[in-house]
Amino acid sequence: MNASRQTRDLTQGRPLTQILLFALPLVAGTLFQQFYSFVDTVMVGRFVGVDALAAVGDTYSLNFLTLGFIQGAYVGFGIPLSQSWGAGEPEELRRYYWNGWYLSAVVAVVMTVLTTVFAGPLLHLVQTPEDIFQEALAYVRIIFLGLPVTILYNYGANTLRSVGDSRHPLYFLLISSGVNILLDYLFMVPLQLGVRGAALATVLSQALSGALCLWWLHSKTDVVASQPGEQQFSGRHVKRMCVVGLPMGFEYAVSALGAVVLQGAINSLGTTAIAAQTTGEKIRQMFTLPMESVGMAMATYVGQNFGAKRMDRIRQGIRSGLLIQAVYCVLAWLVLFVGKRPFVALVLGDSTSAAAQGALQYLTLISPLFLLLGMLMIFRNTLQGMGYSSYALLSGVAELIGRSVGSAIAVTLTSFAVISVTNPMAWGLAMCYCAGMVAHFLRKHERLLREENSREQ
Repeated sequence: MNASRQTRDLTQGRPLTQILLFALPLVAGTLFQQFYSFVDTVMVGRFVGVDALAAVGDTYSLNFLTLGFIQGAYVGFGIPLSQSWGAGEPEELRRYYWNGWYLSAVVAVVMTVLTTVFAGPLLHLVQTPEDIFQEALAYVRIIFLGLPVTILYNYGANTLRSVGDSRHPLYFLLISSGVNILLDYLFMVPLQLGVRGAALATVLSQALSGALCLWWLHSKTDVVASQPGEQQFSGRHVKRMCVVGLPMGFEYAVSALGAVVLQGAINSLGTTAIAAQTTGEKIRQMFTLPMESVGMAMATYVGQNFGAKRMDRIRQGIRSGLLIQAVYCVLAWLVLFVGKRPFVALVLGDSTSAAAQGALQYLTLISPLFLLLGMLMIFRNTLQGMGYSSYALLSGVAELIGRSVGSAIAVTLTSFAVISVTNPMAWGLAMCYCAGMVAHFLRKHERLLREENSREQ
């Protein structure tokens, strides 16, 4: 099958239209992914209990730490591929692709061993209450053992996205999400496996989506159809992928350390606060993950246009991306303003308990500040798409600072309200830094292009 039918050239056409068309499958995928994560939460809360829900929620910061590293790194590993595609160098793309698998094997082994071994100490680090510790440990160890299939899906999906195909990762995610929901019910209701069942359903369904991405890449496209020698190990290609991808992974991980600090502050407020924040955060994620998908689209859009030396289109894309985020944030706030109580009741069974009241407060305070995250996603992914991942790493430090300061204030004041605005504080600090860096590097490359054009004339 001709690759051109499956890919999109983001260096041509109206930027707003191109970003929207490329981002919509990503948005749909993350919405559905969050939907089945939400179904996980509902099933755990309804069929297993509030303590089990708190146990799963308690592992969120650790999942954010590990899965965030993987997601960030693999968006980064895809950038040399998208830059090669934009520059019209398919041979380089294939060299990067195969060397990415060699790199992935190392990442999978190291991360799986380390996280599984240190799962218990990490839960103690975030001050997991003793009454939910064992269930939290059982859940997170299964998730950690499944990290190789998480890597499989992320690399396959980001390879497809790097050449402009955001549709097929969506289709495969829809299939695996449906399987996940069915397995959730099977494992938690008839088989009564509790939180272990929720974790197993997640791992098995992700293995399916990863296998489908790999099958499509190799059976239905010619994007990675290699010539002799293109599959050989290349230190140059691995180094370039590490230079771009690993700082993005560490950026997410550093940001996630702030989430670990924040989780410790939440845990100090007790099991009810954990359940309240878990419920509110699950609902929040369902609304903000589409903004992160627009950011992922920006990384590919900027990567292709940077490879084609189209700085003018990068500026146009930033304006278009910010407009998309602003419109979406207004709509998301309106939906939550009207519907947050039914959402909370769906998870917890009612909206009058202490946990439910805390979740309502959480959503009320955080929803007007969604735009800070939307703007961060545009500027951070623009910086990454240009290949400046090491600079983007400092935005994770800014998030860490924001979450640490908010957590310290929350613990001092024993305030759940401060917990609710700590994430927006982190988003705002990181966004200001990334916006400044994007402006600096765009001016730099525009100057270099003018000098290059002057020499040619």
